[in-house]
Amino acid sequence: MTDSDETPGAARDVTPGTEPGVDPGAPPQAPPTGPPPTATSSVSLPPPVAEIATGYAFTGPAMELGSVLWDGQCHADAPVRIPLAMLNRHGLVAGATGTGKTKTLQLIAEQLSANGVPVFLADVKGDVSGISAPGQDSPKVRERAGQVGQTWEASGFPCEFYALGGIGTGIPLRATVTSFGPVLLSKVLQLNQTQEQSLGLIFHYADSKGLELYDLKDLKAVTGFLVSDVGKPELKGIGGLSAATAGVILRSITAFEQQGASDFFGEPEFDVTELLRLAPWGSPQASSSGGGRGLVSVLELPAVQDKPQLFSTFLMWLLAELFNVLPEVGDVDRPKLVFFFDEAHLLFSGASKAFLESITQTVRLIRSKGVGVFFVTQTPKDVPADVLGQLGNRVQHALRAFTPDDAKALKATVRTFPKSPYDLESTLTGLGTGEAVITVLSESGAPTPVAATRLRAPQSLMGPVPEEDLDRLVKSSLLYGRYAEAVDRESAFEKLSARERGREEVAVQAALPEGKKDKSLAEQVVGSGVFRSLARSVGTQLGREITRSLFGTRRR
Repeated sequence: MTDSDETPGAARDVTPGTEPGVDPGAPPQAPPTGPPPTATSSVSLPPPVAEIATGYAFTGPAMELGSVLWDGQCHADAPVRIPLAMLNRHGLVAGATGTGKTKTLQLIAEQLSANGVPVFLADVKGDVSGISAPGQDSPKVRERAGQVGQTWEASGFPCEFYALGGIGTGIPLRATVTSFGPVLLSKVLQLNQTQEQSLGLIFHYADSKGLELYDLKDLKAVTGFLVSDVGKPELKGIGGLSAATAGVILRSITAFEQQGASDFFGEPEFDVTELLRLAPWGSPQASSSGGGRGLVSVLELPAVQDKPQLFSTFLMWLLAELFNVLPEVGDVDRPKLVFFFDEAHLLFSGASKAFLESITQTVRLIRSKGVGVFFVTQTPKDVPADVLGQLGNRVQHALRAFTPDDAKALKATVRTFPKSPYDLESTLTGLGTGEAVITVLSESGAPTPVAATRLRAPQSLMGPVPEEDLDRLVKSSLLYGRYAEAVDRESAFEKLSARERGREEVAVQAALPEGKKDKSLAEQVVGSGVFRSLARSVGTQLGREITRSLFGTRRR
């Protein structure tokens, strides 16, 4: 089963107003989470395979991935699994292009959903939407299922589809500038350290003065104000903002806007707790309570593939928001959410030491919020060592060794695995599509034996659903009406514009002869609606400056 010869199939018709992948008439069938047959009971298993299988014979709920490969043979009696309780210990899915990473994500998302765990994943190429529709039976699918001991049954799963700022097909997903914060925004704008510090100063001023930064025009307004003759004194005593640095920031924001980024920032801001919903058995809609299958939230990114810096940083914002809003739960029998961070190398590329430290700390601490994070990339070397050391579950697809750099990356990857009976260099270069080398954390927290694995076949459609079906699914969602239309409330841009108009009115009145002035300057300014509105907004913020978290995101 390869990415290029996946089984095609027509998507299931979905009645508008129903959750994709949910059959309202389906009986509530419990997902298969019990322990597998004892693999070592079969005398046909070679001793190394029996030993590997013993390491995956868990007693609690677990996710089924596939079966052990040894000497070119797949042993269906030796299943490879991941304990659900260990999924908040994070993981890595890696491999060269075309080796099956996307289908692995689809398989894991299905398994999690069936076990009542919500999933978030990014669809960079636009071929994951098929998870919402049943797959199509075929000889190849049946052959794969037979090889790994899988009882294959076509099934769609409950999905919600999002698009950054509504660019592309999906429920618009937005963040306010103030929530995004100066650190992540600096990463997107590719600012240097000095410019990042200056941007932080701009946010500090806006936070303390009640100047809401909802969209990019708000940020430009505050930046311009602070280098104006009127605004310069506002920062006196805390460093000030140079005109040259402000100019760089403003040019970066303008270039960013010209790339269409304005759509990503604004209101209504996405509530990340929407990602935690379940789809109760027999119900057409996902909800925030009750049992059932986990909702698979898919962020559709094909329309913004040319903005990798933006979507990788936006994924980090989602993760930071989850960290901010979710309560501490400690170790749980299954995670509250599993978050797949695709194209992870884009996040780490060119990142400052402080930025990497923030990522490392977030990944370490979010585990106690019940969230598991899987980074998806081509080689483990794309992930910094401090982060890689926290990823207890590994699914490594084939690597290539065509160049000296490839060979070096291969050797480095092999060193990250525990000792095993496999010749890992040979194994990793010889894996077929839909096969991977796996090691996970056992129920006791110890690494399982390294297992070359033939993965199960996804039960949902291996390919995108038709565009018209996807559009219908998006518009029939209960969330579409909540997030579809952008809202432009009064914020920093309007307040600073009003302040400037007030100054101009005062200047005009001051220039008039005494007999022609309508009222005293003080009476006019203090009595104006502009003054009252501004004074009210600033007054309510006294002593309530916005506090910010690790990434400079707003602490709610």
